Amino acid sequence: MSTTSPLLVKPRTDSEVYHHITPETAQWEYLSFEARQMKLGDTWEWDTANNELVIVLLSGNFKVSSNKGTWETVNGRKDVFSGVAHTLYLPRNTQFTLEATSDNLDIGYGWCAVEEDFPPKFVTPEDTPVVIFGGDNATRQFNDLVPPGFGCSKIVVREVYTPSGNWSSFPAHKHDERILDDEGNVLEPIQEETYFYKFQKPEAYAIQQVYTQDRSLDEIVRPRHNNVVMIPKGFHPVVAEHGFHCYYLNFLAGTDQCLANTTDPDHEWIYDSWSGKDKRLPLVTAEMNKH
Repeated sequence: MSTTSPLLVKPRTDSEVYHHITPETAQWEYLSFEARQMKLGDTWEWDTANNELVIVLLSGNFKVSSNKGTWETVNGRKDVFSGVAHTLYLPRNTQFTLEATSDNLDIGYGWCAVEEDFPPKFVTPEDTPVVIFGGDNATRQFNDLVPPGFGCSKIVVREVYTPSGNWSSFPAHKHDERILDDEGNVLEPIQEETYFYKFQKPEAYAIQQVYTQDRSLDEIVRPRHNNVVMIPKGFHPVVAEHGFHCYYLNFLAGTDQCLANTTDPDHEWIYDSWSGKDKRLPLVTAEMNKH
C-alpha cells in the first residue's frame, strides 16, 4: 500500500491554499482543484476568465461580491460532519471577492475551461438533494451539490459520506473513454476526478484502489485527513476504516456534464445482491446546519 503514490496529494502547511491541482500538475486536460483556509476578515479576489467555478463551503461562513451578484452564508457548518454544504456556481468572466465572515473558513473549489455561459447559482443546504445509495455494507450518502442537469457546462460536484467499515464508489466504476449509444446518448464520458478526504479524527484513513482493466495502472493508496487522491483513469473503489466515518468531496470535469460510467464487469452482479440499507445513514442533514 502506497503513501508516496503520485496519485496521493498531501496538504501544504505553508500556505492559505493548502491544495493546488491543475491540468499541468496533474498531467491531465480538464480539471483544476484548490482548497483554502481563511481567517475572519481575510479576502480572496479572483477572475474566472474562461472557466466555470464551483465553491463548496466545508466549514465557517463567507460572503461573495461579484459582477454577477452577491451571496452570503449564515448557517455554515462547523465541519463536514456537522451539516450539508453551501455551493456557489460562478460562470465564465466573473470577477469576485470572497471574504471570510468567520474564523476557520475552509473551502474547496474546482474549475475548468468552458465555451458556454450559464447563470450563477447559489445552493443552500436545504435545497441540496440528498441520496442514500447502495446497500448492505456498501451503503453511503450522496449530497448532490452540482448534479447532472444543474445548469452548467462540464463540472459535476458531490460530497459523499461513507460509514465506518463500508465500501464506497462501489461496485467499482470508471469514466475514462467516451462511449455513445446508437442514439448519441452518453454511456460513459471522459472525466478526471479528485477525491478530497476529511475525517473526524487525525488517525483515521480510507483505502482506495485505482486500477485499469489491464492493470497497467494498479495502485492502492491510504488517504488521510485533508489528502486528495487524483483519478486520471480507471476504476477507483474506496473503503472506510472500521471505527471512523469517511467524507470525500468529488469534483469531476471532462467531455460531458453527467455521471454515466462503466462498472467493472467482475462487479456487475453485486447490484442485485443487496438486501437492505445501512441504518446509520444519513450521517448529516440540513437540519444540523441550524445548530
